[in-house]
Amino acid sequence: MKHTVRNMDEFNAFFHQETANPMVGIGDLSDAELSLFEPLDFGCYCVVLMDSDFGILNKGGNVIRYRPGTMFTMKPGEIVYMDLNDNPRPRGKMLAFRPELMENTGLGRDFYLFNYFDFEAPEALLLNDTERKVMLNCFSNIEAELKAENDELTSHMLRLGIGQTLSYCKRYYERQFDSRQLKSSDFIKRLDSLLDGYFAQGSDLPKTNGYPTVAWCSSQFHLAPNYFGNLVRKDLHISAQEYIHNKVMEQAKTLLADPSNSVNQVAEALGFDYPNHFSRLFRKMTGMSPSSFRKTMI
Repeated sequence: MKHTVRNMDEFNAFFHQETANPMVGIGDLSDAELSLFEPLDFGCYCVVLMDSDFGILNKGGNVIRYRPGTMFTMKPGEIVYMDLNDNPRPRGKMLAFRPELMENTGLGRDFYLFNYFDFEAPEALLLNDTERKVMLNCFSNIEAELKAENDELTSHMLRLGIGQTLSYCKRYYERQFDSRQLKSSDFIKRLDSLLDGYFAQGSDLPKTNGYPTVAWCSSQFHLAPNYFGNLVRKDLHISAQEYIHNKVMEQAKTLLADPSNSVNQVAEALGFDYPNHFSRLFRKMTGMSPSSFRKTMI
């Protein structure tokens, strides 16, 4: 049975510490009550640095065992829990901040940059020694501000510290994208082959799965949709959805060039449930209807 952490007092209670700020808290995992690792919705944005392998994480239905030095994030509404080992004792740091902290602030304005909060468990960040030290320093700076006397700059300084922490995470994720064994050129070749196979003669995928989606494509690479989308945009400078649309239009034009295929048959062959949905997308992408395009082929 899951429990929702309603405020920072409840968060800090897991660590046996007083609340220094109603919007921000940092806990040391070695001091945490074991109930922290039961199914919880923290109701906060969280950044967790695991300094030991102390169990198996279940996040959004994804189950994974992380190496020490792994950092992952959580967002409000996510249910997370750990199946703990008997040993060793959990070690690491956990930053939590309330969504209200970002309202009408620069941090909130720039938060779209930190899309890794939508990543699934396998797309966690594996830090090298230098990066780990940087992140621990970021946590220490926030902790120092939490312990300082509260004044008119406290909230501002906390947001700056959190923004810096999240920005370093963004930088390190970008580094991790670049250093993946799956090189971009190979990735795009495999993606092209995947979609060409989807529509190949004799394939029943359009009939059984319908129109190809970003979620389906990303699942074939065992990646979260947002992570997959980042890889496509990084290499092709368009969204994954745009890429799929372009591939579908290539197939559509090939099928429309054969006069024996009606527009309805083309739509069905591409996995559209309704021919008018196909026609609408075709017009949006090409500036003309399927029938008008066919006339240009005569």
